[in-house]
Amino acid sequence: MRKADRLFEIIQILRRSKKPVTADAMAAELETSKRSVYRDIAALLAQRVPIRGEVGIGYVLEHGLDMPPLMLTADEIEVAVLGAQRVINRGDPQLSKAARDLLAKIEASIPERLRPYIDDPAHRVAPAWGRPKDTIDLGVVRSAINGARKMKLNYRDVEGRATARVILPILLGYYETTRIICAWCESRKDF
Repeated sequence: MRKADRLFEIIQILRRSKKPVTADAMAAELETSKRSVYRDIAALLAQRVPIRGEVGIGYVLEHGLDMPPLMLTADEIEVAVLGAQRVINRGDPQLSKAARDLLAKIEASIPERLRPYIDDPAHRVAPAWGRPKDTIDLGVVRSAINGARKMKLNYRDVEGRATARVILPILLGYYETTRIICAWCESRKDF
């Protein structure tokens, strides 16, 4: 692996970690020596990359790194494409549009040699055949979840009786043919 590639990989390792990463762990992932990791960290620090480290604890990437985040590998592009395809085929209309927009942005920002991973990935997500249309605006539900706001919901219970509830939604699950809203119900005082 070239040194420049290793430097980007070290930044990525630190970006994705929620806790300090040791030089040993980085060396193992990069398949290089611990001494090379120390030299690479020193090179990054010389370039003013905000890395903080403590002996015996590890390294962390502090906030404030100003580096383009879309330096994607072929595998990362394929992951993004597969995820976006799934949302396009199974998400609500707003998320489907956002997934198509995401693919267009990724395609516009990556080098020409990587574009085939978007146009012709090795795997495809099959369309969701036979899934009924959503009868509720899931964008409103997502907005309530993101804003920690309550919402009023009219629905039919298991026995078919119409009921109205005030809920605090906390999670929206997208399954093959159904959607599930996990919420705190004010009437029942239960999830």
